Amino acid sequence: MKKKNFLIVIPARLKSKRLPGKPLKLIDGLPMIVRTYNQCKKVTDQKNIVVATDSRKIKKVCDNYEINSIITSQNCLTGTDRIAQVSTKIKRDYYINVQGDEPIIPPKDIRKIIKETIKFKNFITNGYTKIKNKKFFLNANIPKLVFNKKKELMYMSRAPIPLNKKKTFSNGYRQVCVYGFPRKTLSIFLQNKKKTHLEQIEDIEILRFLELGLKIKMIKLSDGSISVDTKDDLKKVINKIKNARKN
Repeated sequence: MKKKNFLIVIPARLKSKRLPGKPLKLIDGLPMIVRTYNQCKKVTDQKNIVVATDSRKIKKVCDNYEINSIITSQNCLTGTDRIAQVSTKIKRDYYINVQGDEPIIPPKDIRKIIKETIKFKNFITNGYTKIKNKKFFLNANIPKLVFNKKKELMYMSRAPIPLNKKKTFSNGYRQVCVYGFPRKTLSIFLQNKKKTHLEQIEDIEILRFLELGLKIKMIKLSDGSISVDTKDDLKKVINKIKNARKN
């Protein structure tokens, strides 16, 4: 990437409810957080990437692999809260959030989010991709979304949206957990440290920005990534990596 006025931040915490110790789970011999970092390193220099964590264990792993890391407060409610804290210590124009549980995120998707974040400097950017089957559509672990003709987010939910009267799956889109934040939007986020009403119900942090009246531009990405929320997700990632090596 030619422009260096951005920072990729990888938020990571040990106390995941659905998969405790998630960032340090081994995937074909490497901790998940290291695999996520390696995907980011295919996009930009090491100096433009940092792991944000409240865990000394995660920081120690980062140190062992020579990964830049920063300790954030244990009181952070979400990954975005961690990034907002980082923005007060490391000054950049744009911050790119690549979740620590995205160990096979395609580098081309990260590049696209960076490019679009710089282009739409008055927006937050977030990735999405098409849902291909009913199972994904009904899965509460997968945030679904709807947007207007300008690709601006209207709502995101763990519920199956949009849903027709017959309650059958026709089409839909799911979130890809890569975000882009102009610095000023994180300043607003810092001023509102409590989870907003819908964010609290849905447990989807991007809703805080939406409830605060900020605009979110949805960016179409590939469906090549698997966000690891459960043991089944972890198995899928491990199998995908092993199959890719065989081919």
